[in-house]
Amino acid sequence: MIETRIRKVGNSAVMTLTTEMLTILDAKEGDTLFVVRGDDGSLKLLAHDPSVAEALTAAEVVMDENRDMLQALA
Repeated sequence: MIETRIRKVGNSAVMTLTTEMLTILDAKEGDTLFVVRGDDGSLKLLAHDPSVAEALTAAEVVMDENRDMLQALA
């Protein structure tokens, strides 16, 4: 577990991400992060858009199911 604090900057509340956190997320300054609410009410911080990952997984399933047809079209 990594501990961090929330602080006030202007009218916003900000959380500082340590170098260790950025390394774990494979993120760098300027990247966009996504916050997803879990079923248990928790928040998950993701470096990649989860909807894109779902679309890629669905595309892989379709490509696996239609491999011969796709090869014929190529």
